[in-house]
Amino acid sequence: MRQRETLVACNGGFVIGHGLIGIAALQRKVPQIRQGRRVLRQSRERGLEILASPLAFAERNDGDAALVQQKGPLAGRKAGSFEQCSERALRFGEVAPFERAQSRLSRRCGRFGSESSKELEHGPPMFTIDVLTLFPEVFAPFVGLSIVGRAVEAQLVDIRYHHLLDALHGSERADDVPFGGGAGMVMRIEPVARVLDEILSEAPAGERRAILVPSPSGTRFTQARARELTQLDRLVLICGHYEGIDDRLGRLYPIEEVSLGDFVLTGGELPALCVMDATVRLLEGAIHPESARDESFSADLLDHPSFTRPASFRGVDVPEVLLSGNHAKIAEWRREQSRARTIARRKDLLEPRDSAE
Repeated sequence: MRQRETLVACNGGFVIGHGLIGIAALQRKVPQIRQGRRVLRQSRERGLEILASPLAFAERNDGDAALVQQKGPLAGRKAGSFEQCSERALRFGEVAPFERAQSRLSRRCGRFGSESSKELEHGPPMFTIDVLTLFPEVFAPFVGLSIVGRAVEAQLVDIRYHHLLDALHGSERADDVPFGGGAGMVMRIEPVARVLDEILSEAPAGERRAILVPSPSGTRFTQARARELTQLDRLVLICGHYEGIDDRLGRLYPIEEVSLGDFVLTGGELPALCVMDATVRLLEGAIHPESARDESFSADLLDHPSFTRPASFRGVDVPEVLLSGNHAKIAEWRREQSRARTIARRKDLLEPRDSAE
């Protein structure tokens, strides 16, 4: 049976299978996509040029939550084999029903498409996440197949991707060598500042927002911080790469550097996804309220052990109390297990907090 694949177009191209990434196709296309970015990044035709090479695709799948059909800016544009599917052109990285997609095209595809799209009416205000990244393709598969995608479909959150290469002028680069010498490259501040200025200038007056930059030198991101972010109107995530972003960013904007732990990653996309997931799942309506109440860190404790069928597996049995039907004893057992697990694994959670904090 031939694998169903959907063609994805806008600021880069990838083949995404029906609900999964076509890994082999992805790997084959990476060199061409990178080369296309370097050569054609200042052209509005970049996405079409990348997609001009033959790619397998099947009929449009309007039910795919990871994608949104686009009509308008890309309609009628032709380039090689793309001519046959121009009417089926899709916006990648978007997670929303089609009826809301039209109202958002001007914000996320204005540079790529026609200026007329900027006149489209926006939908009602909601919690907004803006992601500034050099690799927006990373987000589409995860967001489309996760609770985050369901939250977007339920209109609990609006996720917008800003490709930093689109903010470059002329022959500018996104990175450059560090002053003072040394290994690696540093992301330049100008393109990041241009995108931030645009976001902030269009934001409503009095908007509550946070600008987070994943960084190994940042403060540890916690469940408590994720809960605080849900009380805001907007969350801006800036994904660094290479040796990081020009440090003047923190002097010009009220950024908050956050870290997932004492380790280094190649870029800020994975931490940004983690922050996004941890925050969106706590929005009212994203998951069942009881799931958010009774979980790790909800009461300065780790969650209790969980079991399901079968009751016995390879000689290991489920604790009898969980099969007893006595809900009072089950609740007591879970409290004891939660505390014992916290003492064994994260004793620091039980230590008294410094009053000065």
